[in-house]
Amino acid sequence: MTSAGPHKLILAVVALIGALATITSAQSNSNIGDPALDAYIDSIRADLRSDKIEVITAAMQFNDKDRAAFWPVYKKYEAEESKLNDERIQLIKAYSETWAKLTDVEARDLAQKSLDLESRRADLRKRYFVNFNKVLPGVVVAKFFQLEYRLNLLVDLKIASELPALLARPVSVSNETSQTKPN
Repeated sequence: MTSAGPHKLILAVVALIGALATITSAQSNSNIGDPALDAYIDSIRADLRSDKIEVITAAMQFNDKDRAAFWPVYKKYEAEESKLNDERIQLIKAYSETWAKLTDVEARDLAQKSLDLESRRADLRKRYFVNFNKVLPGVVVAKFFQLEYRLNLLVDLKIASELPALLARPVSVSNETSQTKPN
């Protein structure tokens, strides 16, 4: 793998996180839904996809046959993954907008949406694991999914490090008394 590939990907991730951090640091709703900010995030995401392709190409070192089989399946996978990432961005925006004053109902709703999204992301990977295995050797598929896992982990870790944690938010008296205790 060339040293430029991973570094470009990391820079693209940092830029995307910077854009998301701008959302989280907004003191009012004025930045949420800002077309300029949305366009900036879209631009960064496009760069991230391009850099990811460069990293995959360098890391996988496909032979001609595997390259011809991989990229058509990957393009379909990436298109579906991108739709899920659109939803993820919306969840991040919703959380960033409300985290400081999040009610129990909103917290449960966001958590449920996040769990549902993660389940659909896992289902997508499982489905494409089968699709890739139809056209590529098992070792190549395993290598790709290991790389994909590590790239996603990098993005997830960076996002988690930038978002405000509910753990840091003091529990209000109204939230303490309104929480229902499980039986």
